[in-house]
Amino acid sequence: MALNLSSRRKGSKRSRRAAMSEINVTPLVDVMLVLLIIFMVTVTLPAVGVPIDLPESRAAPVEEKPDQITVSIDAAGTIYIEDAPVPAGGLPAALEALQRGGEPPLVVLRGDRSLDYGRVMQVMGELGRAGFTSISLVTDGSVSAP
Repeated sequence: MALNLSSRRKGSKRSRRAAMSEINVTPLVDVMLVLLIIFMVTVTLPAVGVPIDLPESRAAPVEEKPDQITVSIDAAGTIYIEDAPVPAGGLPAALEALQRGGEPPLVVLRGDRSLDYGRVMQVMGELGRAGFTSISLVTDGSVSAP
């Protein structure tokens, strides 16, 4: 005499289908690919959001470094450190706040093409006085060869 303790019946749907023991990673891969595309697009955008009409040049592009500081001067003569405007006469104090111990970082200077040369030289003089001796001037490299 045999005793069957199983509660399953022979014809039920549960007995024919086993529990799913694997994770479907297809949606995860789709989401990761979308995030990768978004990351790739945003990385190629300019790091500084100050709109400046740069002068044209055929100079070689400046290699971006992680510890560089971007100083921008717009057409009105307003100075920006990264995206933050510097109040009139406040550039020396702002540069003093940027001083870190050790070697000063590379400064990338972006000036609008309509600026007076003297205004750009004033900012470069203040940068030099504050101890920033490595200054790169940024231009628009879209000029084609003659």
